Amino acid sequence: MPTAPSTPRLALGVLAAGMLMTVLDGSIVTVAMPAIQNDLGFTPVGLSWVVNAYLIAFGSLLLLAGRLGDLVGRKRMFLAGTGIFTAASLLAGVAASPAVLVAARFLQGVGSATASAVGLGILVTLFTEPRERARAIAVFSFTGAAGASLGQVLGGVLTDALAWNWIFFINLPIGAATVLVALRALPADRAQGLNAGADVLGALLVTAGLMAGIYAVVKIEEYGAGSAHTLGFGALALALLAGFLLRQAKAAQPLMPLRILRSRDVAGANAVQMLMVAALFSFQVLVALYLQKVLGYGASGTGFAMLPAALVIGAVSLGASAPLIARFGERNVLLTGLVLLVGVLGLLARVPVHASYAADLLPVMLLAAGFGLALPALTALAMSGAREADAGLASGVFNTTQQIGMALGVAVLSTLAAARTETLTKAGRPVPEALTGGYHLAFGVGAGLLLLALVVALTVLRPTAAARTRQLTTA
Repeated sequence: MPTAPSTPRLALGVLAAGMLMTVLDGSIVTVAMPAIQNDLGFTPVGLSWVVNAYLIAFGSLLLLAGRLGDLVGRKRMFLAGTGIFTAASLLAGVAASPAVLVAARFLQGVGSATASAVGLGILVTLFTEPRERARAIAVFSFTGAAGASLGQVLGGVLTDALAWNWIFFINLPIGAATVLVALRALPADRAQGLNAGADVLGALLVTAGLMAGIYAVVKIEEYGAGSAHTLGFGALALALLAGFLLRQAKAAQPLMPLRILRSRDVAGANAVQMLMVAALFSFQVLVALYLQKVLGYGASGTGFAMLPAALVIGAVSLGASAPLIARFGERNVLLTGLVLLVGVLGLLARVPVHASYAADLLPVMLLAAGFGLALPALTALAMSGAREADAGLASGVFNTTQQIGMALGVAVLSTLAAARTETLTKAGRPVPEALTGGYHLAFGVGAGLLLLALVVALTVLRPTAAARTRQLTTA
């Protein structure tokens, strides 16, 4: 058992700060991409690697990092990951060539995976009382839900007021402070030791499989979904991951004990999250592109236009999600959040070329409150079946499905939008109208993914979670 620190709220603040850095880094870059391209001379294809290098490292290492946290110590992994991320941010900020920036982004992904994979594992062992855990998860989820929108605001302001380098330099004081406070605030957990699950072959199989899969997905837009490149790397990824699962079923000390996937709540929550995150890529990124390319907003204007979404997500995550989960249960709160998010993408699928912010976009930003309901409920469900010894692994699995969903969203929805835009342009439509038509298709497909997530939540997740929570709060 870990020794609880004297200030658990400080420990929660440290974990939230670590998560915030990771989430901000994922979204803050998107607004600064044009400035980075102009300054460092990236080609259009090369520029995609500013995002892809981070996604590949982050997504492929989360599962391994989560399990290593259980084996060598979750606090140790959090400190190491935060340190690597902070040092890589310095390298990214001073990068003077595309190669250096891409390498720094890969290292940032390594550090983010190492730190964030164990964050939830530390949290659920630190807060064991259900109501306190619900509140802690709400705070932790807020950093993930609202941080993406805040990153766009901050990225626009820093890029316009200073330079793109400062989107990386801002991580330095935050990272240093996080490490210093974490040394005192985080619990000193008792590691199981590598002998409890040092499956080297399994680690190689899952890391290589996830890396090949994410690489195939993020390059779909460049090569096409049916290309030999995509199908070849996709087949390689499936073969490696199938080999990993077979290895885990037979290994005496598996890297990922398959018992963690036997819980319907855990498996269902991860499936719902993958679909939800894939769908909401169209909100986080394509709305920003619509604002800039169709409506003519600048970087700062785009960030501030997205700010109401961040505010309502934060308000709902911190103020409403925990008491609602305690009253109605995780499943019902999740379903409500998903319904609101279907409304978000449904409205966006009809947004006009000459939109009014107040009439056409502000309602969309306010309905984004559904994310503040859905994510804390999903997080609680995904961690509900984890034993203390597997908390880091469960955290790593949850973060991995999030990154896979994000990569799928980037590849599929952006490819569909680009193809539809090209078709409309060839048909003689004006550029703003063609772009809007492409975004409409992506938003519509995203709404379909959310409806599928609703079906999974209704059929797989158990309604008994609500009854169990009610009993705990009324006892």
